[in-house]
Amino acid sequence: MRRNNRKSSLPKQSQHLHVHKLSHEGRGIAHHDGKVVFVDGALPGEEVKAHFIVNKGSYAEAITDEVITPAAERVSPACPFFSTCGGCSLQHYASTAQLLFKETVLHERLQHVVGTTAAACYEKLPAIASSVYGYRRKARLAARFVAKKGKILLGFRERHSSFITDMDSCVILDPEVNLLLPALAALIGGLSAYQHIPQIEVAVGEAGAGKSTCALIFRHLQQLTEADIDALIAFSQHHLVDVYLQPQGHDSVHKLHPQNTEDRLYYYLPEFKLDFAFHPLDFTQVNADVNKLMIAKAIGLLELKATDRVLDLFCGLGNFTLPMATIAAHVIGVEGSVAMVERGEENARRNNISNAKFLCADLTLPPSQHVWLQPGFDKVLLDPPRSGAQEVLPAVVAARPQRIVYVSCNSATLARDTALLALQGYQLQAAGAMDMFPHTSHVEAMALFTPDPKLGN
Repeated sequence: MRRNNRKSSLPKQSQHLHVHKLSHEGRGIAHHDGKVVFVDGALPGEEVKAHFIVNKGSYAEAITDEVITPAAERVSPACPFFSTCGGCSLQHYASTAQLLFKETVLHERLQHVVGTTAAACYEKLPAIASSVYGYRRKARLAARFVAKKGKILLGFRERHSSFITDMDSCVILDPEVNLLLPALAALIGGLSAYQHIPQIEVAVGEAGAGKSTCALIFRHLQQLTEADIDALIAFSQHHLVDVYLQPQGHDSVHKLHPQNTEDRLYYYLPEFKLDFAFHPLDFTQVNADVNKLMIAKAIGLLELKATDRVLDLFCGLGNFTLPMATIAAHVIGVEGSVAMVERGEENARRNNISNAKFLCADLTLPPSQHVWLQPGFDKVLLDPPRSGAQEVLPAVVAARPQRIVYVSCNSATLARDTALLALQGYQLQAAGAMDMFPHTSHVEAMALFTPDPKLGN
């Protein structure tokens, strides 16, 4: 007999759904005819009407059309474009509830790998959080001329779509950039190449004497005319922003205006009396206030001493390396990018720090390939990308540190690596969430590991 593998059809009309919790991605979870339904825009405890957009074998996806019974934590979004823009997903959820949700996601994932008994033993650190609006200092804004609207659209993509949101403000962007959005759209619309500028990358630094605070990188797929260049320079002069052009790949990025000035922005860590220079394309944390709190907390967890040798893996431009060097005897920062190693060295010189060394190395290689491991280290800090630190953990363990602080931008890979560290003799001592991206479901975290005394380390 031929088996019917076709998925059962779902109703086309909106359905009443009861939402009982949030998924780790920030969507409401409901059930319809025995199938799990992930409901965009719904909160725990709510009764909603929603229409289905995806039907899979084991689950379905839906979008909220109407909230019949709102949750106590539901709030009015500050952004008038929240319902269509894909830049945020949780503005309808009170900030305190968002923070609790992120803490719950983190500890659920960690409990899954360490077990309920061990989970009860590690310290749950208070969440690190700051301002929930105007925090975003780096962004990639899509641009497109839409003939039906007769104008340039500039902003984030719509939810569940490749279309660009029709928006003229953004409450999560740094206020300096937010105020520029209408003028930027008008600028692009007035260029001869208006149909060939697909994006603007934005980077914002902190104010300093005579230093730029905002850089705009215009990607253009067609050569700009002299009139276009003049318009961009005039915009730079009027709004006091640095303007860069990108005709091809990242290597083609170059400053258009102001000329004869360094291609750097700056941020500061007053607690450590440090200032950092960075290129607008360099990786830096988008949330400056949370970054400051994060660095202070990580250094506190490491319990640095003046005699310590410290290893900083995935060090970037020295965001953690240099603050640690103000306390410890010696710090080695290791990074896979030559450009970022050079930026770390540049920032060490800027701050007259001589006890920090930066090395470029492939962190996926086994410990035997890393000559910098040979002296051993007292403390280790890891700040890996979303994929985590799986490949480099054998090198971390080979350093035999007394304490490991793991800064994570993905709680799922942190949980996986927590299990791997446990197999290699390190136990979870403390963990806490960080709200680096308010109003989104991104869960960033910090965790402390120490040698497991039961294993004789």
